[in-house]
Amino acid sequence: MKRFVHGGRRIGILTALAISVFLACPAIALEGASPSAQGAEAAPTSPKILPAEATTAATKAMILSSARAGKRIVAVGNHGIVLLSDTDGGDFRQAKSVPVRSTLTAVFFIDEKTGWAVGQWGVVLRTDDAGENWTLQRSDLSVDQPLFSVYFKDRDRGWAVGLWSLLIATADGGKTWTLVTLPPPPGRRKADRNLLKIFANRMGILFVAAEQGMVLKSYDGEKWTYIDTGYKGSFWTGIILNNGTLLVGGLRGTIYRSTDDGRSWREAKSEFKSSITDFAEAGGKVYAAALDGVFLESDDHGATFKGSQREDRVPFTAISVNSVGKLVKFSKQGVVKDPPNEPSK
Repeated sequence: MKRFVHGGRRIGILTALAISVFLACPAIALEGASPSAQGAEAAPTSPKILPAEATTAATKAMILSSARAGKRIVAVGNHGIVLLSDTDGGDFRQAKSVPVRSTLTAVFFIDEKTGWAVGQWGVVLRTDDAGENWTLQRSDLSVDQPLFSVYFKDRDRGWAVGLWSLLIATADGGKTWTLVTLPPPPGRRKADRNLLKIFANRMGILFVAAEQGMVLKSYDGEKWTYIDTGYKGSFWTGIILNNGTLLVGGLRGTIYRSTDDGRSWREAKSEFKSSITDFAEAGGKVYAAALDGVFLESDDHGATFKGSQREDRVPFTAISVNSVGKLVKFSKQGVVKDPPNEPSK
């Protein structure tokens, strides 16, 4: 299995779900290359990004992120697949035009029409028609340094984060992106934490869930500080609840909670140890998706979680709340339908 080595530190498959996806999949679709050649170690020196292909198996592709564009649900994942649903998750179809065939890891919409997706090879895509058609705004084929998450404050200002402390910012809606240099974490000589999820509270304070128990915080997107939660494993995702509570979750079912904008943290109680991949809030409850078919819920703003595990142990990867407040779930195996005897939330 291919592994990244950075700064003398080996990045393994368990670092994060998104990283494991890149390690398991062909790096990029190469023009004129056979499928076997595309996955080979000796790749052409000048690869070209190819557009995503239409497939009848799109709803079964690995999905890593989802978002709402008005009433529409937009989900992104493996092979540049973008799924759209105008039936509150009842059925999905592929987007009309996606310029990349590499893995997309995250999607974010600022309104019902305009959104961005990011992924492998540092790609940034933009749509202005609710996900039907996408344009490529950024890529870097010189190094496969993927982006894992994207967030926009408004239609102009946005940030994306990724592998090896990659943090880029835009002030013109993604037309141009600049590298943000992070300070080294405490006790380190350079910034080397993998950055997995960027999000913000209602006051515009930015947070990034990262590895080794770190959460990054910024008031302006330029100057960043590290917060040590007390946990030593990786956080894969995070959310700000409606009441302002901050939750981050990751390896071995770990969920940490802060009610004071990250100044202090407590671990949430849960009996499950499956790694947390996404959060959602709906109907006064907080939900957490996890691997191994585990799905958690909390009715006390994330202080404690109870849950269940599906018999098929489908690895959940993302959750969306549809226009009527119901949950739509995604996994490594695509769109998830609840079993007949298990009503949807």
